[in-house]
Amino acid sequence: MASLISLLKSPKLFPLRFTSPTITALLFSTLCPKNPIFSSPTIDPPIPKKVPFNVTAHGITLSDPYHWMSNINDPDFIDDLEKENLYAQDFMADTEGKQREMEMDMIKRLPVRVCTPPEKWGDWLYYQYIPEGKDYPVLCRRLSGDGRGWMRSVMNFLSGGTRREEILLDWNEIAGKYGYVHVGTCRISPDHKFLAYSLDTTGSEKFTMNVKSLSYGTEVPECGADRVVSIVWAQSSSALFYTTCDENQRPYRVMCTKVGSQAHTVIFTEDDPNYCVDISCTKDCKFITVNSNSRTSSEVYLIDAAYPMNDLQRVHKRIPGVHYFLEHHHGSFYVLTNYPPSEAEQLWDGKSYLAICRAEELHHANWQNIILPGEGASIENIDIFEQHLVLSVCKNGSSLMCSIRLPIDINCKRMLEIEDLSPWFFPVPLESCQIASCSNHDFLSSIYRVVLTSPVVPDIIMDYDMKNKRYTVVHQEGIMIISSDPQSSSPYLDPVNVKADHSPDKLDQKPEEIPIPTAYACEVHEVASHDGVKIPLTVIYSRSKLKKGNCPGLIRVYGAYGELLEKSCSVEQLSLLDSGWVIGYADVRGGGGGDSSWHKQGSGLHKINSVYDFVACCKYMVDEDYVQKDKLAAVGSSAGCLLIGAAINMYPDMFSAAVLKSPFLDICNTLMDTSLPLSIMDHEEFGNPLVEPDFKSIMKYSPYDNIASGLCYPPMLVKASFNDSRVGIWEAAKWVAKVRDSTCTKCSSALILKTEMTGGHFDEGGRYGHCKDVSYDYAFLMKVMGYL
Repeated sequence: MASLISLLKSPKLFPLRFTSPTITALLFSTLCPKNPIFSSPTIDPPIPKKVPFNVTAHGITLSDPYHWMSNINDPDFIDDLEKENLYAQDFMADTEGKQREMEMDMIKRLPVRVCTPPEKWGDWLYYQYIPEGKDYPVLCRRLSGDGRGWMRSVMNFLSGGTRREEILLDWNEIAGKYGYVHVGTCRISPDHKFLAYSLDTTGSEKFTMNVKSLSYGTEVPECGADRVVSIVWAQSSSALFYTTCDENQRPYRVMCTKVGSQAHTVIFTEDDPNYCVDISCTKDCKFITVNSNSRTSSEVYLIDAAYPMNDLQRVHKRIPGVHYFLEHHHGSFYVLTNYPPSEAEQLWDGKSYLAICRAEELHHANWQNIILPGEGASIENIDIFEQHLVLSVCKNGSSLMCSIRLPIDINCKRMLEIEDLSPWFFPVPLESCQIASCSNHDFLSSIYRVVLTSPVVPDIIMDYDMKNKRYTVVHQEGIMIISSDPQSSSPYLDPVNVKADHSPDKLDQKPEEIPIPTAYACEVHEVASHDGVKIPLTVIYSRSKLKKGNCPGLIRVYGAYGELLEKSCSVEQLSLLDSGWVIGYADVRGGGGGDSSWHKQGSGLHKINSVYDFVACCKYMVDEDYVQKDKLAAVGSSAGCLLIGAAINMYPDMFSAAVLKSPFLDICNTLMDTSLPLSIMDHEEFGNPLVEPDFKSIMKYSPYDNIASGLCYPPMLVKASFNDSRVGIWEAAKWVAKVRDSTCTKCSSALILKTEMTGGHFDEGGRYGHCKDVSYDYAFLMKVMGYL
């Protein structure tokens, strides 16, 4: 272990390789002290061919005999994937009973019918539901009706009112036709007569745009387009803007078409491969914004939505490291930016703030009306309505939301802080939860809808009445909570039963009407990383099942792109907790959860911090007796696998198993190949290995390049999709081949690769398909950890 500790303190650029890796691995396997606690497969693992290939960077030559796998059309590669699937099937044959048992346990926790509360927009109530026995949702609407108030209309809907339901889009029909469905974007036209949506039926994320007439229920074929990402309607509903991708799936061009016309006009093209183009519409539908964004900077253009074919107007020239986001309200623009304000340079700390200016002064960038977030806070996002401004604020690591009455006096030529504007911070009746905005389409509304997510409480949808400063619990997701005492099982199936209304004089009280299960505990700990920085670690468990120091555990991580780690309550998670497992969530640097500096400290030249943070959290779960020493598993997807792979290389003994989904593991080779989708843009996130300092930084943790020869690696389930356009299927295949070739032969027999030949990067299998998929993962963990 001492040698491993020294490796962590000073990671080597390259693992020590023996002259004959095959002989070394076989020799070591005969000396392996580990006795398998699970049955061995009846067939040997596949042995793919090796083809000599070298790549040289900064005077260092890397040998990669599995480079040939990046040609996914090679018949040998297809053959290897099929052999790997057969090996995985053989390895998992004795878990089929456990898989069915766990799948049924998860399914019985699901509500029979899932329905979102309706959202009023114009004269309509829009909502989604999943029909009984179906996997996917249906998008519907009803007329809101009688003019007696929108809340009355909602209650009429919930009680089964008689107004005719219109089915706008049925995911189940599409899945039945193609076998796969992924709807990327849905946009209702402002006049509510058309639905524009993007559809992927292969998993390749090559979306096609479809437009449906809601009056006749038929498609408008002239409006179709390929490789579409974002969609926006013009104010008149007659014109439709959309973005298209280049051959590397980079959104780079804005197009416009008119309903019923076969003409598609180019509006804007971004030639810089470091930037992607996105389009959106201001909340009041007055302007369409064309946003050209990299990971660290942006440039914004405006289109007058009333005259969509007029020329674009650029807001401000592009500046490295500067982002903009615009909203419009009665002739004034509200600009969320981190651009250094000239009159506030002494106070500016690099965080985003809000600037307000008249429309005619926008291009001057002389924004004199500055709203600063205040000490220890940052403004993360804004939303705007006729009478209210909504701010998403991060303060001392906590996510908050507040509303401010509009209009704000833009003639006030001084800097203000949020507290100077009498904000109403939304009360949150749950601890240890995340708060996220819902769609909130209606500009004229004074109601703001959010969803509260917690690892141990089913999602709660709440409405905040910004005018009267009241909040209402509208809906709670239906998940069956099953405790060890059958009489205490708590179904959350009727959203009306959890409705509660709270006036300002009761805002400090936790509403008793919200069912909060007491069977599970949710704790947030601060874990010291290698440099003393405190890393949030969320730990959940069943109170009745926890046995200090004797529980199996699972830890999840992502830690990239400033994205929050998903921690919502789910049936598969509760099923695992009720089996006595402890689950941890490591909010490492590089991910979300704090202000922008939290992301920066775990990206680029500082990416190694993410790995160290994750290792510290893993050690904490064992050292604090939440998890038995030799019973900790790691689960990650995409960029989260980068951290798990690096941690396994550094500390193979730390984990008893790992599940890697769509894994990003061959980071150096991928980022050096600029012909691959996302590689150029990811240089800002991870570094550019063609630049020597970045290369040295990446090689310190690159999972594929640091596999330790001759050591015992933990059992691993590696899952990938052939059509994944974000992380190539070859990354998973190369990792499996190299680990088997380099490490202990006996231990690496528990390394399996399962490839979906359809589908893509994201899990779009529907709610029942998801239960089946996760039960496979959990059955693997239980087998290799001795719990089958």
